[in-house]
Amino acid sequence: MKTTPFTIRHIELGAKMHEFAGYNMPIEYSGITDEHLTVRNAVGVFDVSHMGEFWVKGPNALAFLQKVTSNDVSILSVGKIQYSCFPNGKGGIVDDLLVYHFEEDKYLLVVNASNIEKDWNWCVENNTEGAELENASDWMAQLAVQGPKATEMMQKLTEVNLSEIPYYSFQVGRFAGVSDVIISNTGYTGAGGFEIYFYPENAKKIWNALFDAGIEYGIKPIGLGARDTLRLEKGFCLYGNDIDDTTSPIEAGLGWITKFVDGKNFIDRPLLEKQKTSGVSRKLVRFELTGRGIPRHDYEIVNEKDEKIGHVTSGTMLPDSKKGIGMGYVETAYSKPGSIIYIKIRANNMEATVVK
Repeated sequence: MKTTPFTIRHIELGAKMHEFAGYNMPIEYSGITDEHLTVRNAVGVFDVSHMGEFWVKGPNALAFLQKVTSNDVSILSVGKIQYSCFPNGKGGIVDDLLVYHFEEDKYLLVVNASNIEKDWNWCVENNTEGAELENASDWMAQLAVQGPKATEMMQKLTEVNLSEIPYYSFQVGRFAGVSDVIISNTGYTGAGGFEIYFYPENAKKIWNALFDAGIEYGIKPIGLGARDTLRLEKGFCLYGNDIDDTTSPIEAGLGWITKFVDGKNFIDRPLLEKQKTSGVSRKLVRFELTGRGIPRHDYEIVNEKDEKIGHVTSGTMLPDSKKGIGMGYVETAYSKPGSIIYIKIRANNMEATVVK
């Protein structure tokens, strides 16, 4: 298995380790419930160094990105970030990603760890514009510092005014005595905070500085288990579960990152534009169980007549409320908020309500 610059530290801290996307990653330390609530109420640190990063540079960088991504990169000013996806030419999604605009002709793409090779090959194969591509995944480390106390705690380590970095924006500056750190107001938890990118050789220095500064804030390391429950509570999609090569961005409720503007002839535009206009037969919804139970990936979703209308893509029980929540694809007729659906849990049809 691959390692990150923090793998030894995770093991020293007693984390439960497991393979994820080819990496030896921490799943939990003190327990998913405790870690989930730490991020919701204080501040937690995730090692996300397994994520992939590609540089796209040169005079043809924008033209290339306008073709391979669904969102409108032309409106992205320097210092801003955009959520987007790679349409796969068959109505599905190669991956979802973040696009950072660094300079006039320089962008950074942040992609999912499990898709690094797949995404890189896709970009190379479709680079008929001649943009300069560089796979920097092995030369970048990344930590996500998340929670309501993250900004105050991190401010002790930098002169960059963190409160002046809007959501989905970034600055490059000195952090914990390390130069050229990307400080990004993003995250996968909905709890607020930042993601920071830096060279792997600075990993130990930054980790130690964060945990020294965070003692008074109740800082804790957080594993991938709580990362999943946090993102699901917020309703964020997970590639491989809620979106994949068989799901279109329109079906997934990602029409807001699929822009049919003049001059943007991106991959799959005709097909997705038709879906947008004519509608789709299924949609991704969020739901909450009425009673107690835990919806799991691939459980059937049925209607009141016990007819199958879809399937669960992600599900969990929230650590605080103990409420079962999930996401799944259902027939469009059942996709409106307030619709009653049923999740087949073992031999029981558990009632659930579609929510925003």
